Amino acid sequence: MVYCWLSYVSISFEKQLHTFGEVKTQQELFFSFLHTCFWLWSEAGYWKNGRNIHFSTFFIFRIHLIPGFVDSEQADWMFEQLLQDIPWGQRTHIRQEVSFEEPRLTSWYGELPYTYSRITMQPNPNWHPLLTMLKERIEELTGYTFNSLLCNLYRNEKDSVDWHSDDEPSLGKNPVIASLSFGATRTFEMRKKPSPEEDGDYTYVERLRIPLDHGTLLIMEGATQEDWQHRVPKEYHSRDERINLTFRIIYPEPDGALPW
Repeated sequence: MVYCWLSYVSISFEKQLHTFGEVKTQQELFFSFLHTCFWLWSEAGYWKNGRNIHFSTFFIFRIHLIPGFVDSEQADWMFEQLLQDIPWGQRTHIRQEVSFEEPRLTSWYGELPYTYSRITMQPNPNWHPLLTMLKERIEELTGYTFNSLLCNLYRNEKDSVDWHSDDEPSLGKNPVIASLSFGATRTFEMRKKPSPEEDGDYTYVERLRIPLDHGTLLIMEGATQEDWQHRVPKEYHSRDERINLTFRIIYPEPDGALPW
């Protein structure tokens, strides 16, 4: 099993809310470090354009990691306001006739409902002004127009989300997910879905572990959801609260995705 650990590398950008800033010396170390991950060396492309970091396996799946998208001072007050103002709730799952509560709190914004893991979150068009501002900043940066948002609150190290892909029909083909983190750093893990020949065995698949810090933006697009799963696991060490905002594009028809 091959892991590519990103937590050992310091990544620094000019911390501005509107722009990425310039890549610093640490990024050269970052890309040198990636060379040690033989699967990334042999099967994946990566590049930098002076603004952010990209991963692209065969240029099909794309991840953009933007540390400091919101600078720490702004992120501090945004975190406190969102923690207080968002109507957080805990959803209940039913699996094999056994019910259990999600190990995190969530809230939904958007004019359309969203169903995942047999849970339907009802429309909520009443966007908090801060969420609207953040959505517009991300749209300005990415060129995408998002119409919905799933908010997650990880209260401590025991809260988590298990392996999954954001591949619900309402998200369309090759969905774009913009994930903005506030609060405590948590590790975002990814694993490549096994080939048909591997018969669902994840033992030797490619993996990534990415620490998502306060104010970091992560964008997933292309075939990321089709080819990869991701999770935020429980941790053994104490962790403070973390808010994760995942901006999405929801379509009214199950197969109503527009071509990119």
